[in-house]
Amino acid sequence: MSYETIHYSEEDGVAVITLDRPEVMNALSSVMRGEITAAVLRARETARVIVVTGTGRAFCSGQDLADPALAGGFDVARVLGEEYEPMLRAMVEAEVPVIAAVNGTAAGAGANLALAADVVIAAESASFIQAFTRIGLIPDAGGTWTLPRTVGLARAMGAALFADKITAAQAADWGMIWEAVPDEGFEAHWRARAASLAAGPGAAYARVKQAMRASLGNDLDTQLALEARLQGECGATADFREGVVAFLEKRPARFTGR
Repeated sequence: MSYETIHYSEEDGVAVITLDRPEVMNALSSVMRGEITAAVLRARETARVIVVTGTGRAFCSGQDLADPALAGGFDVARVLGEEYEPMLRAMVEAEVPVIAAVNGTAAGAGANLALAADVVIAAESASFIQAFTRIGLIPDAGGTWTLPRTVGLARAMGAALFADKITAAQAADWGMIWEAVPDEGFEAHWRARAASLAAGPGAAYARVKQAMRASLGNDLDTQLALEARLQGECGATADFREGVVAFLEKRPARFTGR
């Protein structure tokens, strides 16, 4: 399958989706949103981990306000419901881990696209900007859901109202992202992280995602019951049996994802 606005590659269980419109800092056009969604759905079927990253000096600068597809008028609610929501749900609902490798600026919907991933790894020179109020909007692309849950209401409110640039180091300190790493060796680092997940217990990863996300809306009793059920499912997998044998034999486990 060929793409106009992204590059797709898959090797050793790692699917890499690279946003490839560097001339506009990888701004999200209608075509790009459709291609990201299709690429994630494709990767979910064959890969063991998905990475989303960007070409050039930006990860993604957000909505492309000059997108020709919007020439007849920008119906924000329609675009969010018909184009953004499927893209975000494809990432969030994937059973495999999704990494956002943020190589540069992530602004507006681009920042929240990154935060929809399970793990965000950013280069130290990268930054996150909730730029929406600069053009009279509120955070979208899931930002009003993600931010309060990752950084707390006070910081989420400040980030949204002031639209200040948040450095990668600051984002890591706040708990917004997993880690900020030196620019030198950034790609090698996220590729090593992705390879580690691709070699891991895929069935357990799928249930980690399910349990963690469900916990945000569950009470303790409901969550404990879910944990017990999912752990029971993990206990019946070949990966669990291999993990125990490998531990007893003092060797690295050879997981198959089953």
